[in-house]
Amino acid sequence: MSSTIQAISSSPTSTTSATPSCITFTPGKDGYVPSYACNAQWSYSPSFGAALFFAIAFGISLALHIFQAFYFKKWKLTWVLIMGVTWEFIAFAGRSFGSKHQQSFAAAYVSQIFLLLAPMWVNAFIYMVLGRMIYFFVPAQKIWGFKGIKIAKIFVWLDVVSFLTQLGGGLLIQPNQDQKTLMMGIHIYMGGIGFQEACILLFAAIAAKFLITMKKQERANSAGNFVLDGRPTNWGPLLYTLFASLVLITIRIIFRMVEFAAGDDPDKNPIPYTEAYLLALDALPMLLCVFLLNLIHPGRVLQGENSEFPKGPTRKQKKEIKRAKKAEKAAKKQTKKDGRSFVEMNNMV
Repeated sequence: MSSTIQAISSSPTSTTSATPSCITFTPGKDGYVPSYACNAQWSYSPSFGAALFFAIAFGISLALHIFQAFYFKKWKLTWVLIMGVTWEFIAFAGRSFGSKHQQSFAAAYVSQIFLLLAPMWVNAFIYMVLGRMIYFFVPAQKIWGFKGIKIAKIFVWLDVVSFLTQLGGGLLIQPNQDQKTLMMGIHIYMGGIGFQEACILLFAAIAAKFLITMKKQERANSAGNFVLDGRPTNWGPLLYTLFASLVLITIRIIFRMVEFAAGDDPDKNPIPYTEAYLLALDALPMLLCVFLLNLIHPGRVLQGENSEFPKGPTRKQKKEIKRAKKAEKAAKKQTKKDGRSFVEMNNMV
């Protein structure tokens, strides 16, 4: 049985039990409850001002990316990046709400899930951009024997695997989760971001090879302002922006790995209990990343013929091709059957 102690004042009310494991508080100013309370959804009191700043900043970047997608006619390429920035915006909008309603499970959980997974969209976008750059600028349209289209597809699918792994882990990392399930979620999520970083390092090697290839082409070219049948030479700033973006995403990955690997003891690992780490090593790198991509937008470079991958057949065309192949196969089978029948008739004669 438990007894309830209520304070006759504006201070928080606490509830204790015979075998106390935590204390339940009524929200104080701005919805605050201590992180050790049973009804707390945050391990610290999140800053409303900081959350609002990042929500507004990501919102501005999002508006610019939507405008640039239409202005440069690159919606097919940039929708992935727009999704990533949208998720960052949702994460910090939810965080702003949660800072004023610290007992709201939905605000804390939604904010965390979107914050953990938003960088995956940005990562996939970088893969897609370099694939198109290889297809656009390299005469053979390939690096190390892999065509730009294939490189983009392989790394995007690897990113999907990492995304699903991180999603599976992230769904288990929720406020007030039991320790066993929480640790399982953390380990799954760490596996996902570890795999993501391995893919980034491999991809960076391909990007470096592309850089070397382009430098060789420039040295061999004497036209000055143009290479490759009139294609522009402003590939450099875009490629360096992709490198910078990968570095910023890597900073964020390292932060998350250290945060989860160091345990949840506040005396040994202050990271999960100090908001400044998250703002400086997760929110800020991703904000710089998406604004860099606003500043050096792929649409400024990837313009003209071969700046996009060729369109594949539509679903209707695929069905027609499949139907034609079946008809051809049936015709060959019938021809073979008729041939055997003709031979058998001759033998009978």
